[in-house]
Amino acid sequence: MASLRQLFLKHLAPTSAFPLLFEVQRAEGLYLYDDQGRAHIDLIAGIGVSALGHRHPRVLAAIQDQCERYLHTMVYGEYVLAPQVELAQLLAEQLPDPLDSVYLVNSGTEATEGAMKLAKRYTGRAEIVACYNAYHGSTQGALSLMNSEVFTQPFRPLLPGIRHIEFNDPADLSTITTQTAAVVAETVQAEWGVRRPENGYLKALRQRCDETGTLLILDEIQAGMGRTGSLFAFEQYGIVPDILLLAKGLGGGMPIGAFVAAREVMAALSFDPILGHITTFGGHPVSAAAALATVRELVESDLIQRVAQKSDRFVELLQHPSIRQVRRAGLLMAVQLDDFDQVQKVIARCIAKGLITDWFLFNDRSLRIAPPLIIEDEQIQTACQIILEALDEVAREAA
Repeated sequence: MASLRQLFLKHLAPTSAFPLLFEVQRAEGLYLYDDQGRAHIDLIAGIGVSALGHRHPRVLAAIQDQCERYLHTMVYGEYVLAPQVELAQLLAEQLPDPLDSVYLVNSGTEATEGAMKLAKRYTGRAEIVACYNAYHGSTQGALSLMNSEVFTQPFRPLLPGIRHIEFNDPADLSTITTQTAAVVAETVQAEWGVRRPENGYLKALRQRCDETGTLLILDEIQAGMGRTGSLFAFEQYGIVPDILLLAKGLGGGMPIGAFVAAREVMAALSFDPILGHITTFGGHPVSAAAALATVRELVESDLIQRVAQKSDRFVELLQHPSIRQVRRAGLLMAVQLDDFDQVQKVIARCIAKGLITDWFLFNDRSLRIAPPLIIEDEQIQTACQIILEALDEVAREAA
């Protein structure tokens, strides 16, 4: 009989020639357990998804309760479903004016697609400006925002009217004109390898958008939901976007995304044409219930308040001759090494020692650290010790 791994390789569509092939038996809290029952610290939280860890009791209870009531009932936006309504209300209560209208979708890339359509429809303009080395999803529209020829060339032609600017470069802001429907930017560039806005850049970007009548779309699919030390990362930079993108950590392990705008702006999708944006499964009741429980836990607990302290602890412990730099925005961190070969070897050693880490799409010289926010000091110490041991072993091998 074929093993589960063999069936994986035979029947599941591949995304690379070298999948991790980590066979998950179960998950709990900070840990993933392999097919031998061995615990591994999940230091990347499913790429930022499991903000509360795996199978958080509050999230599980919400899922189980909703499963007893109803699952899918109708396409999004037609029926009054309590999990959707309460989630939208809670998000609006946490957001500054005028962000009070929430469109629930299934994923981050769908949030990007919806926001792009909304910006074009509301402004009547076609051009969109995005940042170099940014990632907003892999569907045709979201992919069009990417500048990397490696990822885009095989799928061209993509959407026309996309221009690019350098994140953190005020000189590039003149690219934004009265022909620009929207600028799409990450509040913190994640796949670049963690790049924070500097020297009032986001305020300058906000001002340029105001001057040109351009909508500012901030992507917090990775940086949101407490990861950087505030519920929404933009809160730290003194601006408010016109449209906010959320996903990943929002669902507590369930698939969900959202784009949020002022009701006046969002209404543009409801006429000329009617049903200007529709989704069958967006805001699925079970996912919405899980997201509602997740946001409540983040708001009511002290997890977000402790992010900075935990981030500092990682930096304090990650001292090694092989580490060139540690960049961070709260518990979104990048540990810079020399090259991809070194990173791959360290990742493999870490997995063998019981720790899951990874690299970044546009920075293959850095290790990704983005653990569940529930991580505690003892677990941070263990994780860092494993990384340092792996670095030592790889360095000795190279000597």
